[in-house]
Amino acid sequence: MSTPTPWDTISALADRFDASDTAKGLAPEESHILQVLKIGEEFGEAAQAVIGAKGTNPRKGHSHSWEDVHDEVCDVIITGMVALARMRPDAASYFTGQLALKSAKFLPAPERDAVAEGN
Repeated sequence: MSTPTPWDTISALADRFDASDTAKGLAPEESHILQVLKIGEEFGEAAQAVIGAKGTNPRKGHSHSWEDVHDEVCDVIITGMVALARMRPDAASYFTGQLALKSAKFLPAPERDAVAEGN
């Protein structure tokens, strides 16, 4: 049995959340809206962890570690991937295309000779 890819796991999560929302009588558009709002909630937790790691809230002091920040950032990423998978059946390929498109603005294009030679 092969190990599931990250997108296999994301798709399984999306299917589970879709089934749960359907059982609650939520329309797909409502589920999508709530899933996008969940990204915002997770971002807020990541921001709170940064503030806690820096100790900039005088009332709470150093309430978080940078490991906590890393965990919260992962939650943001996973939640975003699940949101995309819930909205698009082709989420993995769409994400790959968007990553290529958006990263091309910041990364140099591979040299044609190096690509042709397999370097």
